[in-house]
Amino acid sequence: MQTIATRRPRSLILASAVALTLTGLAALPAQASSHREAPSIAGMPKVDGTDFYMFNSYETGRSGFVTMIANYVPLQDSYGGPNYFAMDPKALYEIHLNNDGSGKENITFQFRFNTQNKDIPLPVSIPLVAAGQLCGGAATCPAGPSYTADAKLNVFENYSVTVVQGDRRAGSKTVLTSNGHNTLIKPFDNIGKKTIPSYTSYAAQYVYPLDDFTIGGATCHGGKVFVGQRADPFFVNLGQIFDLINVQNSGANAPFYTGGTGLLNAQGADNGTNFTGSSDIIADKNVTSLALELPASCLTKGTDPVIGGWTTASVRQSKIQNPTPSNGAGAETADTTREGGAWSQVSRLGMPLVNEVVIGLKDKDKFNASKPVNDVANFAPYVLTPSLPHLIDLVFGLTASPTGTVVAGLAPLGITTPVRDDLIAAFLTGVTFTVPANANLQVGATANVTTPVTFSNVPATGASTTLAEMLRLNTAIPATPVNAQRRLGLIGLDAAGFPNGRRLIDDVVDIELRVAEGRLCSLNGILTATNWQCTPTTAPAGLVDFSDGIAFKGAYAATANTAAVPTNGTATSPNNFGTAFPYVNDPIPGSP
Repeated sequence: MQTIATRRPRSLILASAVALTLTGLAALPAQASSHREAPSIAGMPKVDGTDFYMFNSYETGRSGFVTMIANYVPLQDSYGGPNYFAMDPKALYEIHLNNDGSGKENITFQFRFNTQNKDIPLPVSIPLVAAGQLCGGAATCPAGPSYTADAKLNVFENYSVTVVQGDRRAGSKTVLTSNGHNTLIKPFDNIGKKTIPSYTSYAAQYVYPLDDFTIGGATCHGGKVFVGQRADPFFVNLGQIFDLINVQNSGANAPFYTGGTGLLNAQGADNGTNFTGSSDIIADKNVTSLALELPASCLTKGTDPVIGGWTTASVRQSKIQNPTPSNGAGAETADTTREGGAWSQVSRLGMPLVNEVVIGLKDKDKFNASKPVNDVANFAPYVLTPSLPHLIDLVFGLTASPTGTVVAGLAPLGITTPVRDDLIAAFLTGVTFTVPANANLQVGATANVTTPVTFSNVPATGASTTLAEMLRLNTAIPATPVNAQRRLGLIGLDAAGFPNGRRLIDDVVDIELRVAEGRLCSLNGILTATNWQCTPTTAPAGLVDFSDGIAFKGAYAATANTAAVPTNGTATSPNNFGTAFPYVNDPIPGSP
C-alpha cells in the first residue's frame, strides 16, 4: 500500500469536532468565491479578496514548487478607464501560511503598493494614464524582467514584498528582492489593443525571479512573483444561484444532472451543457492577481508536507478626509486622506464560498476581521447544521439532505444530535482515506493506481492541531499533469485537486454542492480508513451530481486576445488556463 501523507488518528478529530467552525461551509454554490460577500467590504473593492488558489506547480520543470494566487478587486470591467483598477497604496495585502497545525500564521508575505504620476505634459498635464503606445507599439515587447515602467506610462504602480516569520505584526521581516531590486513594477491594466498591442509580452516583462532568501533556515531558491490584472478565473452561475437557485436540468426541476455515475464520474460527463438558465456571469470580468511561486521545502516544517493558507487585506484603523489634498503628481500617492492607527483586517479568504453562504449576515464583517485560530469560538453555530442542504430541500421539494452522524466523542460536550463529521474533515482538519487498487485514482502522471493508496492532507501534529478554516495542501503529492487534471478534484479521485489545495480548473461550486449534500458519506465503504463516520444511509443525496450548470471557464483569446468571450460550460480541457506561472490568463482588453 502506498501512503502519501501522515494520518491523524480519527479519535483526535472527532473529539474536537465541535470546532465545526464555519467551514462546514460545504454550503456553497454561492457567489464568485468572494465578490462583495459582506456589507462592509462591498464598499471597499480595492481590498476585497475574491479567490485564493494554492497548488503544487504543474509547469514543466517546476516540480517541487508551490504556487499561491490571491485575487483582489472584483468585477473589473475591462473598459473601466481612465483610472482603471489600482490597488490601495494605504492598505496591506497578505498571504498567510500555517505549517504546524496551530491555526496561526507561521509565514506571511506582505504586499504594499504605491502609485506614481509622472505628469507628462502635452503641453499641459494629460488626462490619461498613457501618453502613447506601450512598448513603442511593437508586436513584441523587450524580454524581461524590467524594473522600470514603460516610458509612455503617465501613471503606474510599483510594489514591494516582505516575508514575515512568526506573528504577522511582531515577527522578523525580510524584504524580498529581484536582481537586487526591492521595488517591482505592476503592469498597467489592459487598456486595449491600440495602447498595448501585445499584452502577453508586455506583462511578461514583470514576472520577476526572486533572489534567494531564507525561512527558518531553509533557502528559498528559484522563486517568482507577479502582480497584475488578469481575467477572472472563477466560474459560477452567479445571478441564478442567488435567485433561489434558479437553475435546473432541462429535463428535471432540480439543480443537478442525473446522468452521472457518482464516484468514478471523474472528469465530468455532467459538464453542465444541458442546463437551462446557466451563464457564467463573470466571464467578461477581470481581477488583480498577487501570484507567488516558491519551493515547497521552504514553506513546510520538519517532515510534515501539509501547509494551510489564507489571504487577508488590512487598512489603518482611522481615516480622515483631507480637505486640501496635493495635486497627486510625483513619486507618492496623492494625499487625499490622512490615515493612522494599527492595521485593521477587513478581508479574509481561505476556502472558497465560506462567508457568502454559511456565515449569517450579521457576522459577515466579523468573519472578514477574524483569524482562523478563533473560528470555533466565533462561528461554530453556523456550521453545526449547514443551511444549504435544507434550502435545496425547500426550494425543490426534496427530502434527501444529509442527516449527519451522532459522534460519541462529542457527548461530553453536550452534543448528542447528529453533526456533519464529513464536513469537519473536509473543511476543518483535512481529509484522510484509503483508495482501493484500480479505482481510477490519479496520482501525478499515474492514472488508475494499481495498489491501494492512503491519502491525507491532515497536519501531522496530533492532538495539538487546532481546527480552523483554511485552504490545506499536501505538498508531497505530485501535481497532476495539466491534460489529466479532473475538475472534480478529490471527489473525482484526482489527488492533487480541491480540497487538497485549489487549482484554477477545480470546480469548487459543484464540488462543494455535492459535498454539502453528502458525497463523502456516500463514498464511505468504497473508500476505507476515512476520518469521517457518516455512511450512504445518512446522506441519500450523496451520489446525486448537483451542479450550478457551469463546468469550465472558457479561455479568453488564449493566443492573440482577439476572440470573443467563449460560450461557457462547453470547454473540455484544462488547457483553457495557462500552463506556466502565473497560470491566470491575460486580462480582457477594454477595446479590441
